[in-house]
Amino acid sequence: MTIGSDDFHATLHSLRVWDSPLPGFDAGAAPGEPLPLFREWFVHAARAGQLEPHTMSLATVDAAGRPDVRTLMLHDADARGWHFASHATSTKGVQLAGQPLAALGFYWPTVARQVRIRGRVTACGPEESRADLAVRSRGALAAALTGRQSEVLESAEDLVRASERAWERAGAEPDAPAPTWTRYVLDADEVEFFQGDPTRRHTRLRYRRTAEDEAGAGAGTADVDADGAWVRELLWP
Repeated sequence: MTIGSDDFHATLHSLRVWDSPLPGFDAGAAPGEPLPLFREWFVHAARAGQLEPHTMSLATVDAAGRPDVRTLMLHDADARGWHFASHATSTKGVQLAGQPLAALGFYWPTVARQVRIRGRVTACGPEESRADLAVRSRGALAAALTGRQSEVLESAEDLVRASERAWERAGAEPDAPAPTWTRYVLDADEVEFFQGDPTRRHTRLRYRRTAEDEAGAGAGTADVDADGAWVRELLWP
């Protein structure tokens, strides 16, 4: 079925957002660091029925400075940062090796919340990367063993054959190594929390990591946490 321009635009302009009750967000009561708030919002979104709240967008740049973005899954969020994984030989892996700065984006429409994160990405070592696969499903291991991510695929049959072999090996060797599989950690220097509002008076709270001397000197109306590691700022929506 071919969708015409009129059908597309009629559908597009008929869509509505945030017509149901939304949670509140008291930015003044937010913690001094972004990680506890991220974990709170994540769990809240999952319990509110948000499908796949652990999916996120990862933005990187190539050697020419052109932006690139894709959707993948969060593997952890701890004091080190936000964790994800991919093949080091994939497009994202090559781009991160050349420019280790990246951004993450979470969108949870069920509760009208977004989280945007920017920072430096570090590739973990072979032991931690292998452990990342060890705790995941057989399907995840099979996908990693299939390999060749982002390479040109000559035919769908080639993928079927490679995937079947990978699934067989994943079942026979649950500890099978996938040498290029790499766990990455994004160490944030900026995290923004966005709470949607039906009246469009959205709340945006940005955490910005700052040098100790800047924090000590004050940052205008910004709220600086006790150890000077993060500045909290409200942004106009």
